[in-house]
Amino acid sequence: MESGMFRRLYQSCEFDSCLFSEGVTIRLSAWLSHPFTKHITNITTAMRTEWKLLSTDENAAESLRQALGIHPVLCRLLVQRGIHSFEQAKAFFRPSLEDLHDPFLMQDMDAAVQRLRQAIEKGEKILLYGDYDVDGTCSIALMYSFLKKLHPHLDYYIPDRYREGYGVSIEGIEYARENGAALIIAMDCGITAIDQVTRAHAYGIDFIICDHHLPGDALPEALAVLDPKRPDCAYPYKELSGCGVALKLAQAYSARYEVDASHWQSLLDFLVISIAADIVPMTGENRVLAWYGLQQLNRSDKPGLNALIEESRRSRPLNVSDIVFGLAPMINAAGRMADAGQAVRLMLAQDRLVAAEYSRVLEYRNQLRREYDLRTFEEAEAMPAAHDETRRSIVLYGPHWHKGVVGIVASRIVERCHKPAILLTHSDGMAVGSARSVAGFDLHAALGQCRDLLKSYGGHAHAAGLSLLPENVHAFSERFEAVVRQSLSEDDIRKVISVHTEIDLQDITPAFGRVLKQFAPFGPGNRNPVFVTKQVSDTGYSRLLKGDHLKLSLRQGERSMSGIAFGQGEALTKGLLQRPFDVCYTLEESQWDERREWELMVKDMRAGGGEK
Repeated sequence: MESGMFRRLYQSCEFDSCLFSEGVTIRLSAWLSHPFTKHITNITTAMRTEWKLLSTDENAAESLRQALGIHPVLCRLLVQRGIHSFEQAKAFFRPSLEDLHDPFLMQDMDAAVQRLRQAIEKGEKILLYGDYDVDGTCSIALMYSFLKKLHPHLDYYIPDRYREGYGVSIEGIEYARENGAALIIAMDCGITAIDQVTRAHAYGIDFIICDHHLPGDALPEALAVLDPKRPDCAYPYKELSGCGVALKLAQAYSARYEVDASHWQSLLDFLVISIAADIVPMTGENRVLAWYGLQQLNRSDKPGLNALIEESRRSRPLNVSDIVFGLAPMINAAGRMADAGQAVRLMLAQDRLVAAEYSRVLEYRNQLRREYDLRTFEEAEAMPAAHDETRRSIVLYGPHWHKGVVGIVASRIVERCHKPAILLTHSDGMAVGSARSVAGFDLHAALGQCRDLLKSYGGHAHAAGLSLLPENVHAFSERFEAVVRQSLSEDDIRKVISVHTEIDLQDITPAFGRVLKQFAPFGPGNRNPVFVTKQVSDTGYSRLLKGDHLKLSLRQGERSMSGIAFGQGEALTKGLLQRPFDVCYTLEESQWDERREWELMVKDMRAGGGEK
């Protein structure tokens, strides 16, 4: 029996620290038996946690309460999300594909659809080029599925993580030439591929780039460069995933050449996986696309996705957390441990038995990835530099570490220390690795201030990749530390839980829960609300679980609720529960047989702060 009480899967899946508050349904036995369990207490208790109450315009919240007639707490949550009117609330609670922006607002979209049409009319070979992560592989699956009904001459290419590295490679251009491609559509990469596009042009191969990363000082001379982050791009929403940009190309082509919209809309199940896994903001178009994508995923008839879901042991209805902690790690494991093409072959599989075999291969690679992950984490955590309290950043170099897991481990280090962290390993004569950030610190900009020590870098404000000469690692570590110190004070690297509002347990009614569920899908920019309830008491039935976790039974006034507090067993052993205390948590709905109920996912507890 599964319960929302145990919706947290730190130990066996990839995650970014900014998504650690999201939950995922797991079996309690899986959690308690996993080797990562023993690290959770260290992470949870590594530092004093501050609770920071988010501000709310109470007048706006009251005005919204009068307009909507819902609980005042829910109105505060809406105002915190920038929603101040009935119409805005209606659009938030009832996402509509009609709210999507015109794809032709994106710079170069006209040229892109015209060139794609030319390739289809002339029967030219089209090569779909994608990155080796979830966003890139989902982009290929989406575009291949869109075009295969319109055009038979398709191929795809994914660079080898270890031999070619991130982005468009010269090897990929040579593959296109050797296989007769006349058009390359690069997705989730390409915005900095100036030399590669130039070589393709010399071969007579045109390029359409669908990217969402920050461009450099110059753009590649491609026939079309679709990227909302281009300085000259007027597209209103800037935070699409790479797969999202590819979808806009499909949407634009459909509108221009009268392809039924149901065709591209049927591919939103691929898109929601990319949105969830790539940690893009769950706002604006992304939230609309994710909402519909989840509906599509939960009723998908694609054999590949159904096999992936079954092998992940997730049960429908799936939510964003099920993707982040269940589906995405399996897809990513293909490129981390071997060939990312295996993930694409799975997603495109049309035979149920073939899809099942592909999914078993991915799960095997994911298990292997977990072993490397655990070993690397233990070694990194044992390094003195990982615990140097005088520094505000962490840069660790393990020449033998597996390149495919350093990004995951960097995220775990950030979660433990709440400092920007970079993990580097050795590959082809270079120190290469991944960086992860904390809220309020722009990694991409920081690496730009160290560019003279780097061979390459790229990514986002919260996650980036880099390479440098091994002899420059120490100098880079010192420079990066200096840059971090310019932006982050000692207070900034304290662990802070952003609390949305205070609430009483009696407020958590079925009606309250029905509206709260409509705030999903959750993600960056639309977090699962964090509540504080003061002066709760243990009913006497709270108990310690294996792995230093707490199964809680709490009461406030006449209302009792259950919950789970991972890695917080010392609250019981040190007597915190012997007197009234305050609790900080998110809410998760669980199902026991035919009964559904809300439970507390406790993030922190502290001695009571006064009478209610």
